[in-house]
Amino acid sequence: MRKRIKFRRIGLIRTPYVSTAPYQPVDDEEGDFRIVLNRKYAAGLAGLEGFRYIYVIYHIDRLTRQLAMMVNPPWTGGGKVGVFASRSPVRPNPIGISVVRIKQIIDNEIAISGIDVFDNTPLLDIKPYVKDLDSKDDANYGWIGDVAGDDEHLLLHIKGIPHDY
Repeated sequence: MRKRIKFRRIGLIRTPYVSTAPYQPVDDEEGDFRIVLNRKYAAGLAGLEGFRYIYVIYHIDRLTRQLAMMVNPPWTGGGKVGVFASRSPVRPNPIGISVVRIKQIIDNEIAISGIDVFDNTPLLDIKPYVKDLDSKDDANYGWIGDVAGDDEHLLLHIKGIPHDY
């Protein structure tokens, strides 16, 4: 007999995004970006102010596309890869994770840098980003490095940042 897995929303993520959002967090994006933690979890923020960045783990609750094991990232020019080799939001479990900068913590709210989610996205968890544990010097680009084109231009596509072609 399988045990059912349950997650509980511990707060909401507030952003200016209603109908579109970037593909990845944009650190210097303008607007009100904050995490509003349910008050009963506010004591869990103690000590978090000492960190510069956090992982924000959330439920991707507004998907309209169907799950597929092969996906076509829009910036690849038609190339397909497995969903687990992509950052597609359409996944078997719609859980997202973003790294954002902490700007300020007041009571049960964390002002953060830009994050790639819609307004009122359900928050599942927060974890501190620890430099020597979470940054891997030998990380690479995998198949993304094989996509033809200028690296800077490709990076803009991956991040979903509007740019001149």
